[in-house]
Amino acid sequence: MFGRAIAFLYGLVCYLIFFVTLLYAIAFVGNIIVPKSVDTGLAAPLTEALIVDTLLLSLFAIQHSVMARQWFKRAWTKIVPKPVERSTYVLLASLVLLLLFWQWRPITAVIWDVQNPVGRIFLQALFWIGWGQVFISTALVDHLGLFGLRQVHRYLKRQPEEAPPFKTPGLYKVVRHPLYLGFIIAFWSTPHMTLGHLFFAAVCTAYILVAIQFEERDLLSYYGDTYRQYRKEVSMIFPWRRPRKAANSSQ
Repeated sequence: MFGRAIAFLYGLVCYLIFFVTLLYAIAFVGNIIVPKSVDTGLAAPLTEALIVDTLLLSLFAIQHSVMARQWFKRAWTKIVPKPVERSTYVLLASLVLLLLFWQWRPITAVIWDVQNPVGRIFLQALFWIGWGQVFISTALVDHLGLFGLRQVHRYLKRQPEEAPPFKTPGLYKVVRHPLYLGFIIAFWSTPHMTLGHLFFAAVCTAYILVAIQFEERDLLSYYGDTYRQYRKEVSMIFPWRRPRKAANSSQ
């Protein structure tokens, strides 16, 4: 029981670190009352800034994608107990993000600067809508499971592990990845776009589009024809077409 309690506390601490990191990420991208944001900090020559920022974004992309793959999880859980595998993944992702925030090199050349009050309000509203969609998307599926809390809680209660059911609530009936769409909206919606912010948004968007391909391979492997049918009927990330209701994906 002591070991189970330790695992639960570990998962809780990992979640709290993640939550603080996510709040800082919102402030980092939006230049909101933080000591270091995407447009503030120690300036560096353009070449140095591009190299450092690329390495930081690449480090996050590698950690985030590799550790999410099933083959890595099978190997990783031989070292890390399975109940805390997700929490450890969340912790490492948070630490890599904090490193990125700390070492990010701003590039302050202005790409656009919207002065029109209506335009500024519109872009700022889109920024918050994007982040709101991120939170809503996690809540619609399994927020606690995505970030490791459900796993350690079930372990604490000695409850058996349950496979997550396939479901498409709310936004998931319109696009397959509303979480990623929320990030993209938040990253690009700013009335004051610098070259550094543009580079951050562009690289993150490219990474998201690549990461989706790997994630969908895992989903197809896990859910089979159910997900294959869902993929045929619902757009990946932008709602280009009106989705049709599928019997297999409405549960």
